[in-house]
Amino acid sequence: MTDLFGRPDPADQGRPPEAPGRRPLADRVRPRTLDEVFGQQHLTGPESLLRKMIAAGSVPSLILCGPPGSGKTTLAQAIAREAGGQLVAHSAVLSGVKEIRGVVDLARRRQADGQGPTLLFVDEIHRFNRTQQDAFLPHVEAGTVTLLGATTENPSFEVNAALLSRCRVVVLEPLAPGAIRAILQRALDRDAELAAAGVQVQPAVLARLAAASRGDARQALGALEAAVAAAVQDGRGSLREEDVEELLASAPLQYDRAGEEHYNLLSALHKSLRNSDADAAVYWLVRMLRSGEDPQVVARRLVRFASEDVGLADPQALPLAVAAREAAHFLGLPEGGLALVEAAVYLAAAPKSNALDRTWARVVEDLDAGRAGPVPLNLRNAPTRLMRELGYGRGYHYAHDEPEQTAAMECLPESVRGRRYVDLGEAGREKEIAAALAAWARSRRRARPR
Repeated sequence: MTDLFGRPDPADQGRPPEAPGRRPLADRVRPRTLDEVFGQQHLTGPESLLRKMIAAGSVPSLILCGPPGSGKTTLAQAIAREAGGQLVAHSAVLSGVKEIRGVVDLARRRQADGQGPTLLFVDEIHRFNRTQQDAFLPHVEAGTVTLLGATTENPSFEVNAALLSRCRVVVLEPLAPGAIRAILQRALDRDAELAAAGVQVQPAVLARLAAASRGDARQALGALEAAVAAAVQDGRGSLREEDVEELLASAPLQYDRAGEEHYNLLSALHKSLRNSDADAAVYWLVRMLRSGEDPQVVARRLVRFASEDVGLADPQALPLAVAAREAAHFLGLPEGGLALVEAAVYLAAAPKSNALDRTWARVVEDLDAGRAGPVPLNLRNAPTRLMRELGYGRGYHYAHDEPEQTAAMECLPESVRGRRYVDLGEAGREKEIAAALAAWARSRRRARPR
């Protein structure tokens, strides 16, 4: 169990001892009040629900959901200070049920002494397993502790429904470049270590860092601190825009191959292709690959799209997607990525049809409704005498022997006889294929029963 703060303020008690070395800039300039928080006005504005709950002394348990560097920890600390409570911090990576019990004991002693609320801040709460999350339930429900959970994942998927129902979800948005620029300027104005470095920072540098930070204030502050340190080491008295380009080029893209962002980006790729937007499709595809996604995951999505959203409108789409998958596997990255880009551009340009997807759904609907009759006798093989005596194969006509290469016989079970599942439109090759199927149907009707 570790406390988050270490100052005389009642809300600031219990910060764990600092590890040897300097504190990061992001920690040194962290806002202490809601008024100092930039970029989350929907949460911290004067008329926000959160402000009103704090003023009324009724802060509920909260799940703070947002991308890295959006201010989840900062917001939790500010809430604790303004609510007059003690914030106790846990990391879901390092803590377990035993530590939770220790916090509950502390909260009960504080309640017995008439002290303020105990707010339990759990970083990365999505990493707690079901048993650990269930350990919170009775204490949250009884009001012994107020839970402030932070997660970069979608709480709907990662937090138990029972716990989620006892909390209010607070969504933090990625910080806008203007907000990050203000955060960087405040760091320059207030941080003693940056001031002592004596490095002048041009406004264009702040704008470039803000634009490239992808909504992550911690990343922007870390880049600023590293750039200033490099300038000092090189004996330069000012920081120019070109000085931070190398830092920005090496910054990793935010991505979680097992988390919600993985599925969000796959969805963006698929829907961009469906909308025939090749530029967007290529952007999402390359972004996933540059973020470390397995090329075969992307390739499988392209193969799926070729059948699901193009289908017979362009029968070449599926072979091309499969070929791109093989090429990506054979070549690896980065060369194999070009094959995936080629397939994506082709699929975006191809005529679109979901006729095969609708066909599948119609058959499944009948099967789920119990329309799964026996195979008609005329379609059954009859390898034994008994099977022939039972009528297996009776009435079957070999299509190649028929005048129009089709016979007048039923091929569907009685329960779905006459049903039409395949309904092609006029997109691309579908019009030709639909016409061919219609011609075969007319031939079957003309054929003489025998």
